[in-house]
Amino acid sequence: MVSSPHEAMHRIFQQYPDLFSGVAEVLGLDFPRPTSFTVLPNDLTETSPVERRVDTLVRLETEDDEPLLLAVESQGGKDPDKPASWAYYASYLLTKYRLQPMLLVVCQDRATAEWAAREVRFGPRQWPVLTLRPLVAGPHNMPVITDPAEVRKDLVLATLAAITHAKHPDAGAILKSMTTVLRDTPQNVANPIIEVIAQGLGKNPAAQLWRKLVAVDLSFYKSPLSEEIRDEGRAEGRAEGRAEGRAEDILDVLEVRGIDVPEAVRERITGCGDPETLRHWHRRAVTVSTAEAIFDDE
Repeated sequence: MVSSPHEAMHRIFQQYPDLFSGVAEVLGLDFPRPTSFTVLPNDLTETSPVERRVDTLVRLETEDDEPLLLAVESQGGKDPDKPASWAYYASYLLTKYRLQPMLLVVCQDRATAEWAAREVRFGPRQWPVLTLRPLVAGPHNMPVITDPAEVRKDLVLATLAAITHAKHPDAGAILKSMTTVLRDTPQNVANPIIEVIAQGLGKNPAAQLWRKLVAVDLSFYKSPLSEEIRDEGRAEGRAEGRAEGRAEDILDVLEVRGIDVPEAVRERITGCGDPETLRHWHRRAVTVSTAEAIFDDE
């Protein structure tokens, strides 16, 4: 099943293809900067029933007039079948487009990144016919950017770095540096960044932190995520209101029946936010002989 981090880690190269230049620089590689780009179809299916799709495929026109085909793969874990698929992608792309292919694998955990970065040889040990050497971007080599000044130097690279460091102990500082810069960024630039980070963090604990930062630091933005957060806040407010009303109903029933309500019982009832529990206590409040007895069957 394709996860949201998987999608974010490769789709960011569709939205910002020149990001590859920043990644290559971080990895210590000297590629000419792209002068233009074209996002190509990612379907590598042949006429046979076997279907093969690279995650993202971009053609990069470069300053030295030697175009590159950049295939980006998001990898969430070790998969022994992947190297053969990647080798197929490279040879197929070379055959179809007659351009030199590059494979970039993006990961969120160090073990997967180190596995993906291994050189894999295909063919007999005595004479390998093909060698696979993917570039890999992950938490082992992407910068940990906690300084807003560094974020401003390359906002898109900082975005990818934040996604690859979703499990980093300093994820809070990384994400805070992003919202600090995004506050001063035009909304049409900031909104896609806000959304791709939310998608890239997936279900990691950092995702909830990002939502809180967006709600507080970027509350004036009207991105889909900020609207969703505001809707959730309104829904929570309505739920809290219903819970308060149900708690008052329980106390009213006990009062009408002349049953004394100790302060500890009152605090437990008013402090409960679960509608089902309150509904159950409300029913018991009609028949119990003491306030404490509404809790007896728990």
